[in-house]
Parts: sequence; structure tokens; C-alpha cells
Amino acid sequence: MQGPRPVVLSGPSGAGKSTLLKKLLKDYENIFGFSVSHTTRQPRPGEVNGKDYHFVTREEMQKEIDAGEFIEHAEFSGNMYGTSKGAVQAVQAQNQICVLDIDIQGVKNIKRTDLNPIYISVQPPSIDILEKRLRDRKTETEESLLKRLTAARVDLELSKEPGLFDLVIINDDLEKAYSELKELLLE
Repeated sequence: MQGPRPVVLSGPSGAGKSTLLKKLLKDYENIFGFSVSHTTRQPRPGEVNGKDYHFVTREEMQKEIDAGEFIEHAEFSGNMYGTSKGAVQAVQAQNQICVLDIDIQGVKNIKRTDLNPIYISVQPPSIDILEKRLRDRKTETEESLLKRLTAARVDLELSKEPGLFDLVIINDDLEKAYSELKELLLE
């Protein structure tokens, strides 16, 4: 994979990755490009195929994984998610720095590849604040919310592994978090 070093953003759902990413892509649209992941889940209202995700069947995705077309993939809540080599190459072909939004499993998988990205973990100030953010979204059932909180606890514990991330951003103030992210990336 040629081109500038990609950036991996990781962190639990509700930590603020998407918000930071949207700001970054808006302010620096010619510099950064987003790698669109594949998933086997159904689109949520307002999501666009090819923009938010590549929505595919389990069979299609498994066939491409078996053919070695994926950098990383994982299963969450019965759905498959993954990053294809093609998605990263599409961003690099635009001569942009590729930004990937990946869970902790994906981070560990990418560590075993030759992608060599900059690893950034975005974390909430506390589990209580994370729970409030997820509840305020009003997009989760109680069951899926509890699943996300359990996954977040595991994610935060695993992210403490020394050397796993180049930068850990505690997102308790969006502007401060964004400033930290820009400082690292604009070097």
C-alpha cells in the first residue's frame, strides 16, 4: 500500500470519533479521505451505500475475505464489519491521507499487517458520561445500549496496552480533543 501513512481512529461507540472525523474531513477535505467500511448490517435511516458503508451480504463479504481482499474484519452483534484494501486504495488514489474508523479488534488485526498507520484512541472521560451520550442519542434499545457499554469497558481496558496507540485523546471537551487530533495529524 503506497501513499502517505493512514490514520486509524479507534474508541468505543459514543466517545466522539465520528464527530471529530466529520470536523476533520470538513476542515481538511483535500488532505484527508475516509475509508468506507463494509458491513452486512442493514442501513440505518439516512445512511447511504458507498458513503457511510458498503452494505453487502454476508456471502459477498465472506467471499472477499477468503480472497484476501480485507485488511481487517470483525463481527459485532451478529453483523460483519471490515476494511477492504480497495477502500483504502480508493482514498490513496485521490492522494489523500486515509482515515479509518476501527474497533479495538480491528486495531489488533491491523498491527499484524504492513499498513503502518498512526493509531489514535478517542475515549470518553468516564463510562458514566459515555452512557449519558449513548442514551441522549436515543438510537439504542436498552439491550443494545448495554451491549455497547460492555464493549466499551472491554475496549477501554484493552486500549491500555503499552504501545498500542500513538495518541490517546480523552474527549471531555470537543474543541480541546479536536485541537489535539489536529496537532498530531498536521505534523
